[in-house]
Amino acid sequence: MPKRIAIVQGHPDASSRHLLHAMADAYAEGAAEAGHEARRIEVARLEFPLLRTQAEFESGELPPALVAPRDDMRWAQHWVFLFPLWHGTMPALLKGFLEHVFRPGFAMEYREKGFPKRLLRGRSARIVVTMGMPVLMYRWYFGAYGVRSFERSMLSFAGIKPIRESLYGLTFADEKKRARWIEEMRRHGGRGD
Repeated sequence: MPKRIAIVQGHPDASSRHLLHAMADAYAEGAAEAGHEARRIEVARLEFPLLRTQAEFESGELPPALVAPRDDMRWAQHWVFLFPLWHGTMPALLKGFLEHVFRPGFAMEYREKGFPKRLLRGRSARIVVTMGMPVLMYRWYFGAYGVRSFERSMLSFAGIKPIRESLYGLTFADEKKRARWIEEMRRHGGRGD
């Protein structure tokens, strides 16, 4: 069954293309070939301020540049987040984007008592991360804390499941291995997972 997919390219460098751009392209191509509908969000091309207060988060206006991306994410049934690992977690620009989009009324509905209502139930996600270390080291030594935090404190807390991840260590990756990773993204896109 065809899915509606939002591909969130979280690489903060808009001045050149990176492996993650090729991976996002391959995912989108695989999705289109399989009959899925995909929309792309290039976070590095968006201009927006960072949130600085709780009041801004809870009741401030969404910056105009983020209205269409938020609507694309609301439209989607499956989300794909691609980003490079910076200091163990996602780049600040992507985090700032997500803090704006995941405001009350989009991700959760806060109540006077009890836990917030999860507004994103029924959606799924894939997290695609490249890093300058072996993946095993990131998982074992660092506990993959940046990816785990994103999964637990933002995505699953809002009701998204399943959440799958694709982690890629660039340290010993030659062109042949990178080409395999790009094809792997094409297959994920075809399956819409």
